[in-house]
Amino acid sequence: MRRSLTILMGLALGLAAEATPVQYTVEIAARYPHDPGAYTQGLIWHDGHLLESTGRYGESTLRRITLENGEVEHSVSLDRDRFGEGLARVGDRLIQLTWKAGRGLIYNADTLERVGRFDYAGEGWGLTYDGEHLIMSDGSDELQRLDPDSFEVKSRLSVHVDGQPIRRLNELEMVDDQIWANVYGTDLIARIDPASGAVVGTINAALLREQLPAGYQVDVFNGIAHDPATDRLFVTGKYWPRLFEIRVVPSAGASDK
Repeated sequence: MRRSLTILMGLALGLAAEATPVQYTVEIAARYPHDPGAYTQGLIWHDGHLLESTGRYGESTLRRITLENGEVEHSVSLDRDRFGEGLARVGDRLIQLTWKAGRGLIYNADTLERVGRFDYAGEGWGLTYDGEHLIMSDGSDELQRLDPDSFEVKSRLSVHVDGQPIRRLNELEMVDDQIWANVYGTDLIARIDPASGAVVGTINAALLREQLPAGYQVDVFNGIAHDPATDRLFVTGKYWPRLFEIRVVPSAGASDK
């Protein structure tokens, strides 16, 4: 695990000259308030609002948020023995994972009313939807593709850089036909080819921490939401008091291929 994280960190910081993934950094397009009490696990954009899954036992929620002021418009609490994790939308349904319970929760995307549940093996971390399958991470280097109706595992994808596995893949988001993944414990996003599992780019978002106000006990970088209609990107972190709209640009000396 330490070796794989070191490899990815090296790519993002320009320490591995022989590596093929394109290196990126971020520019801040806008700043918005974010609930500093939210342990952000999953983040998506839907119908003009952010939807967020938060974690911690006894504190986990699914919530709808107004972007401009960070106001929580509606919130649904999970049972106290459920630890909220990744979130994805499939049509008129929201699918939320839980960490160690092996239980997925299904909601009406408009009302946030819980309408079903399903079981899965192993831990639940991140979740996204590519238009055909749910894509799920479990903290390893492997992503699972699930049928969005039966939740059966259809295939698995090993994520790697130069043949080395990249583990601790967390929050997931489909962006321009790539799988973007927060790498837990770092300020990095891996851009993953969904066909091969190869990391084709790394985004270093470390400068966002410098823009967080003092006096907050922030945790790790986590949360990626993409609005395909406007191509806007939103990111935040666990217990972060800010949510950022960002632009992704090649790092100095890197070419955007």
